[in-house]
Amino acid sequence: MGRKMGAKSRVKRKVRSEKTVIPPPCFESEISDFLAWIQLEKGLAKNTVESYESDLIQCSLHLEKQGVSNWQSISFDNLSNWLSSLSDEEYAVASLSRKLSAVRALAKFLTNEGRLKKDFTELLSNPKKGRYLPNCLTIEEMERFLEAPDLNSPLGKRDRALFELMYGSGLRVSEICTLAMNAIDPEEGFARIFGKGSKERVVPVGGHAAKAIRNYLHGGRPHLMKEGTGGELFLTIRGKGISRKMIWVLVKEYAKRAGIEKNLSPHGLRHSFATHLLMGGADVRSVQEMLGHADVGTTQIYTQVEAERLLDEHANFHPLSGSNL
Repeated sequence: MGRKMGAKSRVKRKVRSEKTVIPPPCFESEISDFLAWIQLEKGLAKNTVESYESDLIQCSLHLEKQGVSNWQSISFDNLSNWLSSLSDEEYAVASLSRKLSAVRALAKFLTNEGRLKKDFTELLSNPKKGRYLPNCLTIEEMERFLEAPDLNSPLGKRDRALFELMYGSGLRVSEICTLAMNAIDPEEGFARIFGKGSKERVVPVGGHAAKAIRNYLHGGRPHLMKEGTGGELFLTIRGKGISRKMIWVLVKEYAKRAGIEKNLSPHGLRHSFATHLLMGGADVRSVQEMLGHADVGTTQIYTQVEAERLLDEHANFHPLSGSNL
């Protein structure tokens, strides 16, 4: 055991010396032990080990943002949210499969070592092209969700404006966090967004979102400002720019208040935006531009999902759907 731990320590230093990103401390020891095992016991190549490390660190950082504190408390929903966020960032299916494979291997290792009671990946299926999307709310569910914040408080005004903008304009959670005051004009009804790769796009701000933003700017944000507050649109109670982790927590909290049983994530608001537009007859190219997708094929996933929903509706409710004609 002593020899194994010593070797493990050497592998840890060797791999880390070339990395600038490290996992959260609560996930670190399991990742280090696993990396040592696949290199020393399984004999995997250095590049393969580093690929595993990169994927596991990425996963652990996202889990931390969701409020997960160790590998033992990970749920199916946590991993599903992680994969949904990767899909939202337009990772290829092959990349999603590779990342999930790394987490599966870690879970199997921890289970075999007796450090995990149950493999948290066993219910996850491999990502399929054009199918890995988070839950989409119905229009009625979305209305309940948007009405959940208390507009009598500054934080309630903030949260209403934040959700209205995410759903009304289809923004990524990272874009909401970095959105500056001078990048949005609720009077003119548009916002300048800097998305992936610093690409700029202009998105419309609908009437409901514009009204909520004006309400927040007049009766919410001024109460949250502190000395040293920057130009971010959405602030915390400490006067700092809101974080991805906080938005995750808020979405979960308000979904619960609204009585929504689906596993809703911030990405689910963006996907609901796209799906509802296409349900209403919007042109897929226009939706692509508003979402900031580089490839229209990514946007067309939503048309496939909507087609499947309609088929399910027909199968469930049409009186002749089960007949052999």
